[in-house]
Amino acid sequence: MSPRPLLLALLVATCVAAPCAANASVVHPPLQQHGGSWDAGHVQGIAVDMRGGYIYYSFTNLLARYDFSGKLIGTLVGWTGHLGDLDFNAADGKVYGSLEYKKDQAFYIAMIDVARIDRVGINAADTDILRTVYLPEVNADYTADVNGDGRFDGDDGKYRDDVTASPDHRYGCSGIDGVSFGPRFGSNDGSPLLTVAYGIYGNTQRNDNDHQVLLQYDVSQWEQLAQPLSEQAPHHSGPATVDGKYFVRTGNTSYGVQNLAYDSAQQRWFMGVYQGKKAEFPNYRMFAVEAQATPERGDLIGVPGKRRGRWEQGQLLPLADAGLRHEATGIRGWNQKADVGLQPIGDGLFYLVENSKEDGKQRADLQLMRWSGDAQQPFISVDADRR
Repeated sequence: MSPRPLLLALLVATCVAAPCAANASVVHPPLQQHGGSWDAGHVQGIAVDMRGGYIYYSFTNLLARYDFSGKLIGTLVGWTGHLGDLDFNAADGKVYGSLEYKKDQAFYIAMIDVARIDRVGINAADTDILRTVYLPEVNADYTADVNGDGRFDGDDGKYRDDVTASPDHRYGCSGIDGVSFGPRFGSNDGSPLLTVAYGIYGNTQRNDNDHQVLLQYDVSQWEQLAQPLSEQAPHHSGPATVDGKYFVRTGNTSYGVQNLAYDSAQQRWFMGVYQGKKAEFPNYRMFAVEAQATPERGDLIGVPGKRRGRWEQGQLLPLADAGLRHEATGIRGWNQKADVGLQPIGDGLFYLVENSKEDGKQRADLQLMRWSGDAQQPFISVDADRR
């Protein structure tokens, strides 16, 4: 099928799921889009509102809202934390994103009322457009005294790179990055849960940081937990427990899952990472997990358990049987850049983002891609001359 029928079919399906106004003009998702050039951090992720026709870009300390025609609608600014990956929640019309303050040991999900971003330069401190929910599970792993010396060796500037990263932080947890809505692991239906992926220090001298850690949350009651962001007095309002905690052994990465995305067409979770550095692993740049893969309790290889000579155990998810295969470890994945913007939009179509720097400013360029399934080249660009 050519790209245009795919796009039309997708738009029809969207209107069936959520009825469109009879006189609403149909706007096709763009083949390409320039997400602006900003005096901010590099692009960290995107979210797409297919019904409304908007694309959102996270630039660490700036959120930009564009419509499908490429018009800049507005920006949200005014925080010093790290805004990471994004996803759009069709149930409440909000964008959810990871937001972390390492020095304050405060890890949040930002709930952003993006419909109110209607001009450039809105300061988050002056409105309640951005509210946050605290994640105590993340903080517990981030601050864990792994080496047992009685103190937390934190993100204090002493540990600056992957080799000298702190000896603490359970599972190598460096905070959070990837976020996406999708089904509970082990199924492909049911109410969507928010899945949050840990950042993982890539320390090559450790063996307990070779799993990706994924938390799942039911956010249906989070309106009661969300609080305005206060950088002067970080709040701790959040869920007491997680709805699931899962581990995927990918081998080493540099800072864990940067972009997490659930593709309903393939019923598959995709994880875009910064490439790892341990020579014994393939160090792929993208991994996947099948939605229906059943979590099974098993050993977290490399993570010492409480009993001598035993590994810690957790709920394990297997990698999808797709892509390249590393013979020595059996690890599957792709050498595909998917670390600063990865978003499925249905029917085998994805948006991927390239980041670059121009005249001292960070820019993002988005391209519509089609899933090919090829192990060497899993995505093929949807070009205008083939539309």
